[in-house]
Amino acid sequence: MRHGVAEKLRPGGSDAERVLTPKGREKLRRVLRLARAAAVRPSIILTSPLVRAVQTAEVAAAILPHRREVVRTNALLPTASPEEVWQELRSRKKEQELLLVGHEPLLSQLIGYLLGAPGLRVELKKAGLVRIQIEGFTPAPSGTLQWLLAPKLARV
Repeated sequence: MRHGVAEKLRPGGSDAERVLTPKGREKLRRVLRLARAAAVRPSIILTSPLVRAVQTAEVAAAILPHRREVVRTNALLPTASPEEVWQELRSRKKEQELLLVGHEPLLSQLIGYLLGAPGLRVELKKAGLVRIQIEGFTPAPSGTLQWLLAPKLARV
């Protein structure tokens, strides 16, 4: 999942400290309610440590059936690589279903990487959600795209 819409960078402010806007939170809630209806039930939520991603993960934890703490990981920072995320996922292979919350362009690159198509171009909007079924936690990933939920579809 890509983080929700956040405030613009303030002069002299830090990108890492940008927070979700009220409209961003509402759009996020609509997407997550659809995800809940689609039986998204993460056993763990991993998030980038940047504020807007942590806030997104916390909203997800409140809406989706989830009983554990949100886990922050540097593997989901915007500057990380798909390979770093894959190593993080492999270290948690006992989890049934993981929800990742991060940033672009990392998430689009990760989608292609997990699907074995590193050149694949995906436009993942803010609050967008993708479901990929991982076939096994082998050294090279092998996944199947189940669905992509664009936030525009959550306007009901």
